[in-house]
Amino acid sequence: MDLLTMGVIGFFVVVLLVIIASGIRIIRPTHKGVIERLGRYRRVQGQGITVIIPFIDKMYPVNITERITDIETQEIITQDNLNAMVDLQVYYKVRPDDDSVKKSQYNVWDYKTQIIALARTTMRNVIGNKPFADVNSKRNELNVMLRFTMQQEVDSWGIDIVRCELKEIRPPANVQDAMNNVLVAQNTKNAAIDFATATETKADGEKRAVVKKAEGDKQSAILRAEGQATAIQKVADADAYQIKIVNESAEKYFTGNAQKLKRYEVTQASLENNSKIVITEEGITPVIVLGKEEVIPIDKKEAKK
Repeated sequence: MDLLTMGVIGFFVVVLLVIIASGIRIIRPTHKGVIERLGRYRRVQGQGITVIIPFIDKMYPVNITERITDIETQEIITQDNLNAMVDLQVYYKVRPDDDSVKKSQYNVWDYKTQIIALARTTMRNVIGNKPFADVNSKRNELNVMLRFTMQQEVDSWGIDIVRCELKEIRPPANVQDAMNNVLVAQNTKNAAIDFATATETKADGEKRAVVKKAEGDKQSAILRAEGQATAIQKVADADAYQIKIVNESAEKYFTGNAQKLKRYEVTQASLENNSKIVITEEGITPVIVLGKEEVIPIDKKEAKK
């Protein structure tokens, strides 16, 4: 084999290798590849290395991760005829299954651009049917409505609307001033109500404290009085019991004047502490009561002593 032949063979080998190499495709995990052969859909290829036939097959990568689109500020007339300036963000992604990837390429022309146009139209329809008070205060509800409405439209595109977020809603300047005045008035009202409630709570607490103290003082006085009465009763009972024992002993162990003397001694001691004195017209101590039925008369001369 001469050199010319070897050169030609080598040339064709190099060309073949270049062609084979040009047919090698690497697909990242964030994408899927739609492969067409001579302009017709062939298959959807997942991540990794794949080989296509150069000049016959063509692969179109499709991003399947979540993406965000900013919708330019729109002037929307609300139900109560106020011109509100509204900003919106839309989060979306192509569903990762093969059928949805195929739909995103063949059911819609440039879904990125059409999602923006769809978002603008949906904003005007949803927000335009609401009074401004609801638009300004019920953003979460509006976000849900916007997402639901858009999802119905893009479902056939193989697209998921992940969420919609109203970034800013700006009313006309005069309406904003009126809203600020209302907010200040409401805050002032709430502060006055809170102050009145706190004052009432404090007064109620002080009242309850005074009542509790009065009840405590009353109960203490009752307990002291009951204690003193109990103490007096116990002393009187003890004295009565002492007199009873002495009387019984005098009856048993003493006779005559000795009995009277013993009783006088006990009576004298008893008179010093809680003794009963019978008051009559003849004097303050003409007689001494020793028992329930026995009364000992006292000689007036000795009483004077």
